[in-house]
Amino acid sequence: MAGPQCCENPPALSSSSGHGSVLELGGLKTYVSDSSNSKYAILLISDVYGYEAPNLRMLADKVAAGGYYVVVPDFLYGDPYNPENKEKPIQVWIQSHGTDKGFEDAKQVIAALKDKGISPIGAAGFCWGGKVVVELAKSDNIQAAVLLHPSFVSVDDIKEVKAPIAILGAEIDQLSSPELVKQFEEILSSKPEVDCFVKIYPGVSHGWTVRYNVEDEKAVQSAEEAHQDMLDWFTKHVK
Repeated sequence: MAGPQCCENPPALSSSSGHGSVLELGGLKTYVSDSSNSKYAILLISDVYGYEAPNLRMLADKVAAGGYYVVVPDFLYGDPYNPENKEKPIQVWIQSHGTDKGFEDAKQVIAALKDKGISPIGAAGFCWGGKVVVELAKSDNIQAAVLLHPSFVSVDDIKEVKAPIAILGAEIDQLSSPELVKQFEEILSSKPEVDCFVKIYPGVSHGWTVRYNVEDEKAVQSAEEAHQDMLDWFTKHVK
């Protein structure tokens, strides 16, 4: 399930990236970006490279500027996937970084947000994080979900979704192929009680929304198109 494409274009991690700050939330180190003391929360769940990825934090800051309290927890406990560590290839690394644990941790983060009086809550997951978000979307944990080039998400997962969900897929993706994303769309369209938005972006690959080269104008444009679709979904269902 976690193949080479899952790990392409690794980011240069930086603990000091972003305009926000790192706090503890729900027992996890969490990057928090909040420009307006908002009572609307957005939970961003990273890919295998974790919460110190500069593009992810930049996106968190952009979402916060839209009037949200944005949290990016370290669900990987300071141990993001490192492609240079040959002793721990992705198939080994994933065994100790399961999305099931991510789901349990995410529920603690959501509880901590609600304790602060911050809700409703939307959640977006990238690659690895997409599986965590689809689990959250199966109950009333969150008010809106966005999956961006998700990994490990199955047809059966989509059948159980209850929260409004947007699925943003890449044309070139071995983990969530356009054919699979279209299956997701067919299932969701048979569930009129669940509002959905499904889009396949032409000419982009798995990971394009967070693992792009900031100096590549076309890549930035493609990523920003998906970011705007995500924001529009949260505006519709969280605000």
